[in-house]
Amino acid sequence: MSGEPEPISVLVVEDDPVAAAAHALYVGRVAGFRVAGVAHSRSEAVRTLERTRVDLLLLDLYLPDGHGLALVRSLRAAGHSADVIAVTSARELAIVREGVSLGVVQYVLKPFTFATLRDRLGRYADFRAAAGEASGQDEVDRALAALRAPEGGALPKGLSGPTLEAVTRTLRGSATGLTAAEAGAAVGISRITARRYLEHLVAQGRAARSPQYGQIGRPELQYRWLPSRS
Repeated sequence: MSGEPEPISVLVVEDDPVAAAAHALYVGRVAGFRVAGVAHSRSEAVRTLERTRVDLLLLDLYLPDGHGLALVRSLRAAGHSADVIAVTSARELAIVREGVSLGVVQYVLKPFTFATLRDRLGRYADFRAAAGEASGQDEVDRALAALRAPEGGALPKGLSGPTLEAVTRTLRGSATGLTAAEAGAAVGISRITARRYLEHLVAQGRAARSPQYGQIGRPELQYRWLPSRS
């Protein structure tokens, strides 16, 4: 045994077969997660949960045999503690509030990109990994903040929320830091574009930069995440 934690098992619940396959593919591409199954209805989800260990439901709210929140309500009544990320086109805030009361930890609005879901899953993993007793209010706030996506309204012109989430996740996952070229290659954007996002994180105090020496020519900037702001 390697001693590494078991991956977080995810049940994808989505009635559209094409969307379900895409969501399962996305989950399978995120390190630390595995697809426990795919269900296309509420009844199929219940049957899967009866025989399979599931940590997290990636749940569409509009199912052919009942509302997704009705499924969550029945699971809670039965003592099932799996967390839920709602993946839906529903924008009614009353539904959002009801979901929060039932333990829905995040909402992802359709349509969405892989980068968006990867960020949400990564934040959920950070929240889930928090353990022990908090030393104070700040630590509790940081644990809860792990579930929140960056606020998009304050982004400079030309920067997008999903790309910022992807760059942020990539930088946070690097133990030694990244150059703009390395971050761009990891996310799938150009070095110049990656540098704009990295400089934005530096300006917000969420990352730091320093010159990387040892190569011919101008030193390249190395960016690293500041753990105190995680």
